[in-house]
Amino acid sequence: MYVSINNQLFSQEEANISVSDLSVQRGYGIFDFLKTINYKPVFLEDYLNRFYHSAKEMHLPVPFSRTELQEAIEGLIDKNNIPNSGIKIILTGGYSEDGYTMSKPNLVIVQSPLEINEHYAGNGVSLVTYNHQRQIPHVKTIDYLQAIRLQLFVKERGAEDLLYHQNGFIRECPRANFFIVTEKEIVTPNSEILKGITRSKILSLKIDGYTIVERDFKLEDVYKAKEAFISSSTKNAFPVYQVDGKQIGDGQNKIAKLVNGQLLELIKLNQEQVADIKV
Repeated sequence: MYVSINNQLFSQEEANISVSDLSVQRGYGIFDFLKTINYKPVFLEDYLNRFYHSAKEMHLPVPFSRTELQEAIEGLIDKNNIPNSGIKIILTGGYSEDGYTMSKPNLVIVQSPLEINEHYAGNGVSLVTYNHQRQIPHVKTIDYLQAIRLQLFVKERGAEDLLYHQNGFIRECPRANFFIVTEKEIVTPNSEILKGITRSKILSLKIDGYTIVERDFKLEDVYKAKEAFISSSTKNAFPVYQVDGKQIGDGQNKIAKLVNGQLLELIKLNQEQVADIKV
């Protein structure tokens, strides 16, 4: 397995950055994550747009042009020869003499195998709520402190992941956006969240009988919802069957399945438009 560091390829065993980097010293950095299917990155332009936006917001100049970054991603895919994978692009605060001041960022790209599941297995995911607001939520930073700290909290409550709320207003999961289905609407929070790429694709869909809207809502709306689902790069649209031990809806997940089916069609269309990396 190979890793790209500042546009140079290293074996995974030889790849390293200094402990003086601000990502180590202060947890300062951004990243983005996308998947490949049959060697082709999915929605690459969207992810690069968000990556450069996050970098700008955190005052981190990307040391390579957009074209160079895309070529580095494609070169890594070609070198590792993994058809279905996750690609993580990390931009750090750079090496710091005093452990506090930013310098030239380091760009790290890693790839790992990813199982592509187009169809649901089981009932969905169980979530437990927690009152927490992420720092700088519109930026995809490397700060997952609260989510990792609360892993035992989640496990003790028989859940699989967190659903953050801020004083009763639903926000997001640590690695996914959140939706509920009401009588006539599919609703996702609008405020103080990371607006995911998969989320944006869902907002563009047309589901018969439903309007898809961005609107903040409360925890009690979740408990009363007909359905709930999460969206992410790896899971597409994935049902939520339980929140805080309370079953959501009737468990049929009809709308979530429709949304997921349309997402798969969008991904297929995107893949047809992407040039082959492996020939």
